[in-house]
Amino acid sequence: MAATQRLDKWLWFTRVTKTRTLATRLVLDGHVRLNARRIDAPAKQVGEGDVLTVALEREVRILKVLQAGTRRGPFREARLLFEELSENAIAPDRDRDGGRQSNP
Repeated sequence: MAATQRLDKWLWFTRVTKTRTLATRLVLDGHVRLNARRIDAPAKQVGEGDVLTVALEREVRILKVLQAGTRRGPFREARLLFEELSENAIAPDRDRDGGRQSNP
């Protein structure tokens, strides 16, 4: 059986939110969906394969849960807990001149 974890704790461990209290508030305010269903319970269990849609202040992030966390570690460690599915996570291709279009 795959390990599961409270949703608010997972959001905090992955550094989606700065505090666990903010993670709880995000869930209670209805800004989190688990597998396309709105969740309003911070204690809801998430596990490997679940997909979270998180509406933050300036962006919407879609995250696939890869594993439960054991602590709130540094970014490099937190990054191993999820796969970013959001389109904004993919950097656009840029030209050598920094993305500026040259006149033909």
